[in-house]
Amino acid sequence: MEKVIYFDNSATSWPKPEKVLEEIKYFLEEIGGSPGRSGHRMSVAASRLIEEVREAVGEVFNYSDTSRIIFTKNITEALNICIFSLLRTGDHVVTSSTEHNSVMRPLRFLESNGSISLSVVNCNSDGTLYPEDVSKVIRKNTRMVMLTHASNVVGTILPIKEIASITMENNIPFVIDCAQTAGALPINIDLGKYKNCVLTFTGHKGLMGLTGTGGMCIGGDINLSPIIFGGTGSGSDGDIQPDFLPDKLESGTMNITGLAGLKAGVEFLLSKGISQVRSHERKLVDRFIKKASQIKGVKIYGTKDANRQAGLISFNIKNLSPSEVGLILDRKYSIMCRVGLHCNPNAHKTIGTFPEGTLRFSFSYFNTVEQIDYSISALEEILKIG
Repeated sequence: MEKVIYFDNSATSWPKPEKVLEEIKYFLEEIGGSPGRSGHRMSVAASRLIEEVREAVGEVFNYSDTSRIIFTKNITEALNICIFSLLRTGDHVVTSSTEHNSVMRPLRFLESNGSISLSVVNCNSDGTLYPEDVSKVIRKNTRMVMLTHASNVVGTILPIKEIASITMENNIPFVIDCAQTAGALPINIDLGKYKNCVLTFTGHKGLMGLTGTGGMCIGGDINLSPIIFGGTGSGSDGDIQPDFLPDKLESGTMNITGLAGLKAGVEFLLSKGISQVRSHERKLVDRFIKKASQIKGVKIYGTKDANRQAGLISFNIKNLSPSEVGLILDRKYSIMCRVGLHCNPNAHKTIGTFPEGTLRFSFSYFNTVEQIDYSISALEEILKIG
């Protein structure tokens, strides 16, 4: 493959650690069985592998109750399970103006058919959110607060710990979208304390795994019901869905190959240390912000503070559309990035970039300072064209 600079890790991380490829190969060649569906040694080995993945994910989230770590095909499915399981007609939900469509679309669907009422708390133009603004809109019938941990558009980190305290005091479930933060920075929500919280995650971004993997860690006070029913490999003598975790929320054969890769990705992260990963990505963000801010014609959105945002940056180039710049970066400079609205029109309305959107550079542990400097040179050249 042609050598490229990959700055699209907020969509899917790449490259994957070599260990991920090795683990997938090992599973396909040496295990190969279907977990929980048979009693032979290959099936038993596959079942054991899934439990090892739960334990590894539990280390990332500092959560020892692995029965409450559920695997789904992606974070979108996990969020939908929370929404359609917990909410009832007449309930009220609180969310923010920077939420991804994985949150907004199901909530707007329920709002549009009259099932729920929805309060969308406005974030500032840099993506920041004040905990007191969430507290102000809580009602007697508020049944859920659902927020991203960090914006997928500008990377701004929201104060989820403070909001978790507010929701716990009010006995309200708090569902947190950790798509941009799981594996990329420490998530300081102790589910042993904040039992009203659900931490949802995807496997193919910061956790260094494959697409088709995701899930959630469910606090002890949250009782989720399945929205998908089917075979679980347990209770097969009856046609009633099991009522115990994790089985009741994991119908159908899992993406066991993907989970094998996820296990290896998580083990790679744990061996490096998530704090070290965070430190590296923060250094890249800081370098890009400082250098790009000196270029006349580059507009950066968000806090412009590497300590307050995840490893991604949104920006635009004067007199050129994001799509034009993205194409030039790809074709001429072999820089891969995301352009447009990033499945999040509300965030772009919040920061003032709707409907064209922005260019988004998102970094990983495998990006380098030299790549940042090269991209800055590329932007300077593009501005001369514009």
